[in-house]
Amino acid sequence: MCPLPLAAAAVAAPRAPLRLLNRGLTAAMSTARSLKSVDYEVFGRVQGVCFRMYTEDEARKIGVVGWVKNTSKGTVTGQVQGPEDKVNSMKSWLSKVGSPSSRIDRTNFSNEKTISKLEYSNFSIRY
Repeated sequence: MCPLPLAAAAVAAPRAPLRLLNRGLTAAMSTARSLKSVDYEVFGRVQGVCFRMYTEDEARKIGVVGWVKNTSKGTVTGQVQGPEDKVNSMKSWLSKVGSPSSRIDRTNFSNEKTISKLEYSNFSIRY
């Protein structure tokens, strides 16, 4: 289990109000700009280093929706959706930053496409 940094613990506590805010954000993103969707797989030391938790936190900070999960191959995979500039910011983070203890060898992006509406209402960790 990954220990939550103190700031993350404080932010993680009030989930219900954030969900309500997120619904408004989702509606605003759906009509404001061109929306993109992209699948990703991150290779390297990305399991056992809180990578999913940090990915979820970063996605929420940037303002994108989607999901992240570990694979049986030792990689992390997922999907990101949102305005093109925000998706690009998340792609950069997934390629270069990751969690503090991670080592990203490479990140593959696939199925990048323009979408008419978001398929998710938030960003979540899948198991």
